Amino acid sequence: MAALPSVRKAAIIGAGQMGLGIAYVSAVHAKVNVSLHDPSSSVLSSAMDKYKDLLNRDVKKSRLTQNEADEALSRLTPLRGDVESLRDDGIDVVVEAIPEIPELKFNLFKKLGGLLAPETILGSNTSSISITKLAASAGEAIGVRSEGGIKSSQRVIGIHYFNPVPQMKLVEIIPALQTSEETIERATAFGKACKKEVTRSADAPGFIANAILMPMINEAIMVLEKGVATASDIDTTFKLGMAHPMGPLALADLIGLDTCLHIQRVLHTETGDSKYRPCGLLVRMVDAGWVGKKGGKGFYEYDERGERRG
Repeated sequence: MAALPSVRKAAIIGAGQMGLGIAYVSAVHAKVNVSLHDPSSSVLSSAMDKYKDLLNRDVKKSRLTQNEADEALSRLTPLRGDVESLRDDGIDVVVEAIPEIPELKFNLFKKLGGLLAPETILGSNTSSISITKLAASAGEAIGVRSEGGIKSSQRVIGIHYFNPVPQMKLVEIIPALQTSEETIERATAFGKACKKEVTRSADAPGFIANAILMPMINEAIMVLEKGVATASDIDTTFKLGMAHPMGPLALADLIGLDTCLHIQRVLHTETGDSKYRPCGLLVRMVDAGWVGKKGGKGFYEYDERGERRG
């Protein structure tokens, strides 16, 4: 059997919290050259500052030598602009980490399907959106790159990292119905190269993690809304009574309440199951702009460094 093509160059689309984390493990652990793409100069600048902070922290904690950190810094290139910049760039794997909004992702994969060479893996870090639908979107791209759309559909796969990516040890691999075995094997190998344990899920709403996690978070918000307990008492119960590293409301703040709401709405729409219907309090908090740690306020309040107040 011929050896599978290795990943030498990766592109991460979206320089937010998740995109930066994926870029970090790709450059530091998988040791591949990474381009980090975002339309916002300020977001890219902030991401690079955080990337340097992460490297410096790992040097101080003796996780990396200074030479290794310098090499990892040289592997990451921030690029502002449209995904057209990916054309003919020798990319082996793309992982998108844009907001959890179906139409945004469908439109992106339709572009990627026509832009990138047939051997490029088209990965999504989606938490809940159907990989099969993303593959179908990529297959709609017509042109020499997409080989009539067939190859583009076969190379789409879910590569779902967990937040915060540098610390969390897991990645979920989610094949679409159309995904080829070669794509599955290459994506799995890339996840392992990033020093992650790999689990595999069928393309079902929420996959493994969020099919279970999101109803739990939603129920915790309902308990708060009903006045059964305070946010602190709910989270302390989970930490000390169930040995969770953090409670569900603190976790929701970390994920982002807007992201939680997007995921809940996708799950509710895809399944029609009332257990996924977003809690009214969650909807109102997002409407108020209280999106969690990244916005300074969610179920708790945070300072400019992201540390919890009180």
